[in-house]
Amino acid sequence: MRYMMLIYTKESDLSQMSPEEAQQIRERHAAVMHETRERGMLVAVNGLGRTHTATTVRLEAGKVLATDGPFAETKEQLAGYYVLDCADLEEAIYWAGRIPTSCGGSKGSIEIRQLVEFKGVPESVLKPQRVEATSAAD
Repeated sequence: MRYMMLIYTKESDLSQMSPEEAQQIRERHAAVMHETRERGMLVAVNGLGRTHTATTVRLEAGKVLATDGPFAETKEQLAGYYVLDCADLEEAIYWAGRIPTSCGGSKGSIEIRQLVEFKGVPESVLKPQRVEATSAAD
């Protein structure tokens, strides 16, 4: 099953982060990406631009209305995501617990959602080849 891990953090705290803290977070992300790629379960991972770069699109009275910024004000902003092919929710929770969400000393959160596969849309059902972890003795 594929799960999307949505990473929420406080953008306002990013400016308070030291270069050392930022480097530690990048290294922790790199470790998660490396390990999940090695196991064949990494489907996608990306960071997102800041909310001031967002555009929200709505359909009103049959017309497309595009407005600057996010849909709603929130305490935490969507900062990025991972898509992992996990055996079950328990495994997804394990990996979500490894994804860093700290910025400027504040803790963010990870929202896990199972991806819905659409019949007849091959791109929605493509899955990476899973590789079982091997021990150093192998």
